Amino acid sequence: MRRPIVTPGGPAALFAAAVALLPSPIAAFAPAALNIDAPRGTVDAALGSPRILPRPRAGTTGLRLSSAPVDMNRMNQPTELPDSLSDAASIAANACHQLRQTSGTTVRCRVDFDTSIGDETYTTLKSSTDFMQQFVSSLCLASIEGVMEWKQQGVMRLVEAKAELRDLREKMAEMGMATGDEEEGFDEGDETESGASENAEAMQLAQREGELLQLIANDGVDPSAEWTGPKVRIYFPDEGSAALARRDWAGQVPPCVEFSSCGGVQVADSSKDAIIMFYCPRASEAESVEEILYKAEEMRGEELLMTVMVNPLLVDMGVTGFGMAGRRLRERLIDGLVPAYYLRTLPWGALTRVWPQLFTVWEEDEGAEGGYRMIKAMDRLPSNPEVEDIYDIEQGDMKAPQEGLGLLNALGDFVNGMTRL
Repeated sequence: MRRPIVTPGGPAALFAAAVALLPSPIAAFAPAALNIDAPRGTVDAALGSPRILPRPRAGTTGLRLSSAPVDMNRMNQPTELPDSLSDAASIAANACHQLRQTSGTTVRCRVDFDTSIGDETYTTLKSSTDFMQQFVSSLCLASIEGVMEWKQQGVMRLVEAKAELRDLREKMAEMGMATGDEEEGFDEGDETESGASENAEAMQLAQREGELLQLIANDGVDPSAEWTGPKVRIYFPDEGSAALARRDWAGQVPPCVEFSSCGGVQVADSSKDAIIMFYCPRASEAESVEEILYKAEEMRGEELLMTVMVNPLLVDMGVTGFGMAGRRLRERLIDGLVPAYYLRTLPWGALTRVWPQLFTVWEEDEGAEGGYRMIKAMDRLPSNPEVEDIYDIEQGDMKAPQEGLGLLNALGDFVNGMTRL
């Protein structure tokens, strides 16, 4: 275990030393600016078939926010694959933040993340939990006022607590006391005046040691502190999922995040909501999603920065159907969502998009740099049959559609449109 670093330069120097002391989950709070010249990632089975593995990228740092207006010249550029799950979450958060910065008004966007390749062992909500936690944390850092300062204060407290703990344990060792890592305590049997004074001091030191250990265990965060700034509210499909998140996500996301459910009576105070998210909303919650969304936009106005739907499935044959009801729902709610981030792994590659760039199809290729080769870039999301056709054409298993076959192409476009419903 790395020993605490103590520097003589005061709080500023202590903060500079924090990087060496922070645990790995801090990466979840570090949205990085997109580097489209970075090497492509590699894929293996670790992310639940498959996973985007980390690859080092020159010129990037852990904490780097991009608040400048996005370069719209990237609109006609393909989208690179992320290096890791954390990288995907940071890029998705940065895309949503940049979309809001560019539009200057409340935006509705969507984020789709699916690395299951059709494996239905776990639900979409369950399999994307790690991504969601890191995405939410990164988006809060980039978009919610006060979160960056909150994190920096936690880092400072963590560094100072470790430095104080080291000095305190040195003093305890000089007094012949056992530290919290040892089993023996101080001697309570000495009833002389000097012995009582030493015991009182020893008790104070032991109590302070316990407080410092607890603060370090909390990564410098004071759990009793109440968040008073803007909030991010995540709506889960049901109250059971929201209750589990309240229990399991504590410490994984900033304190500005609160959890609610689409179903039931809405009793939470949403007067400070700056971002609302719908996590894996299903067709059965479509009506509730609409009601919550319209109410939030009316009540919060321009103070509502954005609405983000993560892995939405709001049109379903068994619930809404693909007829007039499904079409109207799509027109009211779905068509207006800007696809800020999209990543779907395929048996033979991946399909990805970062706003405002192109949807890009990648094929696994051991001979290519990073293990992937781009085979198609499009300005819209291709349907599932289109994606398979792109692959088959690349493999030479079918011919590319010819120009001039108007009726057949129109029929194909109609079928593809129906599949996208």
